Amino acid sequence: MSNRVLRGSGLGGVSFEDDRGVEFAPRQMITYDCPRGHVVEVTMAHDAEVPAIWECPHCGSEAARSTGEKPEPKQEKPARTHWDMLRERRSISELEELLAERVQLLRAGEIGPAHLHRARSTGSKRSA
Repeated sequence: MSNRVLRGSGLGGVSFEDDRGVEFAPRQMITYDCPRGHVVEVTMAHDAEVPAIWECPHCGSEAARSTGEKPEPKQEKPARTHWDMLRERRSISELEELLAERVQLLRAGEIGPAHLHRARSTGSKRSA
């Protein structure tokens, strides 16, 4: 008989506990002002770290705290260029030496595109 009672009750989806005697954690209401005029109220735990910015659920823009608290500016790393990464691995004197070697190989025809190293015919004449 007890199997029939549990069969249609959505086992695991419905709590049969009573709310009597349950003490909720202390909460606080935080208010955010959207730049487009929306007011956003968020319920948070009393001991939660409150963010200075919250996404507005109405328009998606960043809403700031009503108290005027500003977010801390993020410290951004400067963008590293290819030159910066190369300079971490090589000194200027090493780079100048490598450049001189590569230029010498290029002029000797040992490296570089094939069309630069084809034998040039000296017997070609221009007709004007």
